[in-house]
This record gives sequence, structure tokens and C-alpha cells, in this order.
Amino acid sequence: MRIAVTGALLILVAAIVLWIAPADGYQLELVDTAHPVAALVHVKGERPKPANGTIYFVDVRLRQARLIERLIGWSRPGGSKLVHPSISSSLDQRLGQVEMSDSQKIAPYVALKLLGYDVSEENAGVSILQVEKGAPAAKVLKPDDLILAVDGQPVKTIADLHGVLGTKHPGDRLTIRFRRGGTVRTATVTTAAAASDPKQAILGIFASDNLEVHLPVQVTIDSRGIGGPSAGLAFALEILQELGRNVAHGRKIAATGELGLDGRVLPIGGVKQKTLGARRAHVDAFLVPAGDNAREARRYADGLRIIPVENVQQALRVLATLAPKA
Repeated sequence: MRIAVTGALLILVAAIVLWIAPADGYQLELVDTAHPVAALVHVKGERPKPANGTIYFVDVRLRQARLIERLIGWSRPGGSKLVHPSISSSLDQRLGQVEMSDSQKIAPYVALKLLGYDVSEENAGVSILQVEKGAPAAKVLKPDDLILAVDGQPVKTIADLHGVLGTKHPGDRLTIRFRRGGTVRTATVTTAAAASDPKQAILGIFASDNLEVHLPVQVTIDSRGIGGPSAGLAFALEILQELGRNVAHGRKIAATGELGLDGRVLPIGGVKQKTLGARRAHVDAFLVPAGDNAREARRYADGLRIIPVENVQQALRVLATLAPKA
């Protein structure tokens, strides 16, 4: 009897430890219900919206995984994904803030330019903060190097860099033009595979930029602690709607995608969780970057209409074909 009680207590203690103890280095990507963008975006001189439609953004919440969630799949919340970031959480947070800052600048730039406003931008290039140990790029690039172009394509922003890498595969060789100190250099760098997606090409660097945009209309976007670039498309659509463009046509439209200065919609991560978040909000359609992102979103759509888009202009054209909701 005493042995049985002792065994039961040991099992209970082990279960408590598994539940409480953190899984060091592991995080969970959690589903978050899509939210209306209007609460985050404020445009000076905004006009009454031409329809009652609503634009939604989708996000992925992160928290440290528990030990039991690392070891036992069914203990994780529904729709979540276990990840093991290759960089520290503090650097990851800093990079997310940089990417969000870019989105807050690029979205109004793209939206106002589409409406015919006189806008301009300036930036010297993308500055390297850190090079991942063991990455092929570590043989060539160093912190404080300034990337100017990749394979002949100018790189002014993080979005530009993501756009170039999005067309490559792990193992591809890229020609990078960069400035180190007062000298401009050219070197060849081999891409590596991302830890979270073996099909995604990365350089293994963590970078920032100093993008500045000049706008004739004051646009304020409150990130509310959200990081990353994926709300860019939703921000731009909301700005257009607030300035009088009928974007949603009376419907509930969720959108995700990083924006380039030219209006391109670039791939993002966490598509499964974002699709589930859009479903939870009962939206009518979900705009996602064309290609792999759209294919993944369709796997988890369960009846939700998935609309692949390559740029903002295409998104507007497709939404205009949707009949207004009665």
C-alpha cells in the first residue's frame, strides 16, 4: 500500500513538473482571433466610409512552451505550432519591432500613392545587426555591413530583402553588393534553409533599415505591441477605406501579407494559425500572399474563401468583384 501511494505521488509530482517547467528555447505559436484594423489606424481628415464593411488583421501570439507541450503533442492548444527559434527572444523581439515599424511606414506610403498623393521615400540600405553562427553568410558578411543590392536588385528595406529571398531556394548562390566602412564590395553568398521551413531560403542574418517616408497626410498606426511585417496589407486597405475608397464592399475581409514599397504583397509566416484566426472571426474572405502561403491557407480554410494576391492593386480589383453583402 505504502509503495503504491509513493508511486502515485511520484507520478503526480512528475506530471506537475512537466506542466509547470518551461521547455527552454521552445515557443508556441498560438491562434489569435482576427481583429478589426480600424482601432489601430488613424488618418487625419478621414472621410465617412462608403460601406459598413470591415478590414481585419490576423496575428500569431507567442509564449514559452511548457515541457509537457514540447514532449507530448496533444497537450498543446489547438492549432498551435511548436517552434525553436535560432535567435534569442530579445533579438527576435527587436527584429519584430523593426519589421512592424517598416509596415507602419510602407502601408500609408503605398495607400496614399495609389490615391494619387505626392509621396516620397529615402533609405540608404539594409544594415546587418547580427550574422547567425554557422550560416554560409558568416564567411562573407559582418555586423554593421550595409546591404545595397542582391542579384542586381536594389535593397532599400527589409521588405525588399524578403522579396528577393522569396524567389530563391536554399543552396542558391546570390551576388550581394554591400558597403563596409567607406568601401563598396561585391561577394557571392549561398543561401541556407530556415529552421521553421526547409523550403525557405535565408541568408542567416538579422538586419534593420532606416526607412523614411514623406507623406502629405498624417497617418498614425498603433501597433499595440504587435511585431512583424504581416499586417502591412491590412493597414494599407484600412487607410484606403478611411480615405473614401470602397474596399470591403460591405463585407468582413481579413488580410495578411508584408508590403513592399511598390505595393507587392510578400510571403509571411504562421499561415495556419492566421487562417484559423480568420475563421474564428467569421470573416467572409481572407486575402493572403499568392503562392505557398495561399496553398497552405486553403488546407485549413474549411469553407473560408481564400483569395491569393500578388499586390495591393490586385487585392482591390478582386474585392471589387465581390457582391456587397446584403
